[in-house]
Amino acid sequence: MPRILAFDYGTKRVGIAVTDPLQIIATGLDTIHPKDIIEYLKKYMLTEAVEAFVLGDPIQMDGTPSESKQHVKGFAKILRRTFPDIPQFWIDERFTSKLAHQAIMQSGLKKQDRRDKDRVDTIAATIILQYFMEQPRL
Repeated sequence: MPRILAFDYGTKRVGIAVTDPLQIIATGLDTIHPKDIIEYLKKYMLTEAVEAFVLGDPIQMDGTPSESKQHVKGFAKILRRTFPDIPQFWIDERFTSKLAHQAIMQSGLKKQDRRDKDRVDTIAATIILQYFMEQPRL
């Protein structure tokens, strides 16, 4: 079965998570600079089939789009143009970074390792993907 990729898009880093081939488990894949993400995905998709993209939707607590929404929409547009046959899904990403920080704190990592922002972004993407996988699909 093809995999599903999820993204926690930021202007400095893009956290990426992926499902296993059976789409049961979400796992952090990598963190990439936004300028390198499309080439990274092209290489990845040479060896792995991808069924869907899941993007974290940056929404504020009051339900309005956050300032970073325009950047994620731009990324979604590039994804759509580059990979037109792969559908995109949006998942509310509120609290994912906070949950990622909590997961890192509870993991027992050393203080220096807990400051690794790449790790936070990858875990946030994994949480976004997990939320998506928990939703009922038709």
